[in-house]
Amino acid sequence: MKTEKLLKQIDFIKEIDKIKYIQRRTKLFNSDRRENDAEHSWHLAMMAIVLSEHSDYEIDLLKVIKMVLIHDIVEIDAGDTFIYDQNKNHENTEEELKSAQRIFGILPKEQAEEFIKIWTEFEEGTSNEAKFARSMDRLEPLLQNTSNNGGTWKEFRVKYQTVYDKKKVIKNGSTELWKFAEDLINESVEKGILEK
Repeated sequence: MKTEKLLKQIDFIKEIDKIKYIQRRTKLFNSDRRENDAEHSWHLAMMAIVLSEHSDYEIDLLKVIKMVLIHDIVEIDAGDTFIYDQNKNHENTEEELKSAQRIFGILPKEQAEEFIKIWTEFEEGTSNEAKFARSMDRLEPLLQNTSNNGGTWKEFRVKYQTVYDKKKVIKNGSTELWKFAEDLINESVEKGILEK
């Protein structure tokens, strides 16, 4: 028998299918094809599982996985804002909050409240789980750009200091992963795939 709760959950599942159509600027590893938000979220979830031992803090891994899986769902309405966009703020826009309320609001009340709370916690970036989840979110495109001979850095003429400033969020969740990332950024300059 179909309950109202189940029907709301199914409606939400149908709605979030749209995330598969949100194209990001970053391209897949060693590829010319742009990644979509669903692929990005899945990859972050796998990264969190594999790399969780490198967190500087004890974390609730399931919560981190929830964060990375839902953090970009808001882009169904708000669209993807390129992290290096000079004209639009990448952080926690009013559009994203409205989107979170609409999309998560499709769910039954308790689940909607939980998802909005998790999404907000990720955006604020202050809990241990959010720090680590955001580390994953900044590390993945770094790995992609280095695998693509500079990728979107070259395409959009992004400079070293901009990349460095955006990526240093990684150290809030993991000093070890930040050291790795910092080395990659510096090596990218030496290889000529990132402008100083």
